[in-house]
Amino acid sequence: GAYKFEKYLKDKKMHPCLVMDPDIDGSEISALIASIHLGRDLINTPAGDMGPEALEAEARRVATQYECTVRTTKGADLLEQNYPMIHAVGRAAHEAPRLVELEWGNPEHPRLALVGKGITFDTGGLNIKSAAGARIMKKDMGGAAHALAFANMIMANNLPVRLHVLLAIAENAISAGAYRPGDVLSSRAGLTVEIDNTDAEGRLVLGDALTRAAEDDPALIIDFATLTGAARVALGPALPPFFSNREAPVKAIADLSMAQKDPVWPMPLWQPYMSYLSSPIADMKNAGGSFAGAVTAGLFLEKFVDGRPWMHFDVYGWSPAATPGHPKGGEIYALRGLYAWLKQGGLTASSE
Repeated sequence: GAYKFEKYLKDKKMHPCLVMDPDIDGSEISALIASIHLGRDLINTPAGDMGPEALEAEARRVATQYECTVRTTKGADLLEQNYPMIHAVGRAAHEAPRLVELEWGNPEHPRLALVGKGITFDTGGLNIKSAAGARIMKKDMGGAAHALAFANMIMANNLPVRLHVLLAIAENAISAGAYRPGDVLSSRAGLTVEIDNTDAEGRLVLGDALTRAAEDDPALIIDFATLTGAARVALGPALPPFFSNREAPVKAIADLSMAQKDPVWPMPLWQPYMSYLSSPIADMKNAGGSFAGAVTAGLFLEKFVDGRPWMHFDVYGWSPAATPGHPKGGEIYALRGLYAWLKQGGLTASSE
């Protein structure tokens, strides 16, 4: 609650500090706080200083701290290595789109893939946003910030996980090379996607990243994304909906999130709504109209996980007003509950 983002302020202030009882092991608590502050800092940094190159650099900084292996696929290499949707979304920007992958941990431990939407600024593409809608789109890389913050929690506390972090990074910019409404994109999964709306770009970059994550047969894939306005209409800014294609972890995660005062709310992958994404010329569209927008986004993403255990968190990444423990601005949701679940061995039950 004492967090402040003062990078651009001339005058710094003194802020309250957490003083823990001597009997408490503060190392875990400090690591959780540092991870949340990392995510908030990434979101709060303006897009001019947190473009694709800078976001990759932050991921590499974390990777160096924990001796992760890092692999980046960017620019034309995305086409050569079959990430066509990531390339299409980011090809109009002055900094190349990219997929950044971090791996950490003992290969004998269960594999957890964390996938983050890293749209460093979202103009809406040729379906351009309004002035009000664009104002805080520096936060549209909030999914990547969540994935990196969660990875930091796991690695700092040395949880028994084989971690694979995939950050799908691009700027959804407008230029002569921008992708268009009506275009049909191929995908790493082999599915074709008709572009109904260029402002539904996050699910496109996630689709290719989720396909890559599934190829290594993880015990669980979790993706984080500032994905839909529909989720905010349904549940507001501070209660992220989550979707899961397995029943076993849903109640435990919902309960633990409440206990951690970091609530999330389960939502249905209601298969009949997949009809909203039907296209006459491609395997599906990337947007489904005004009904059930958070659900249809989840259904779209599910097509790319190849049946692997998977969860999708549609986070806002932003506190529109200060509340206890949540300063105004960039915010990290859901991770404290997920961390508690993971620490209690939840990953072993996620495939049931």
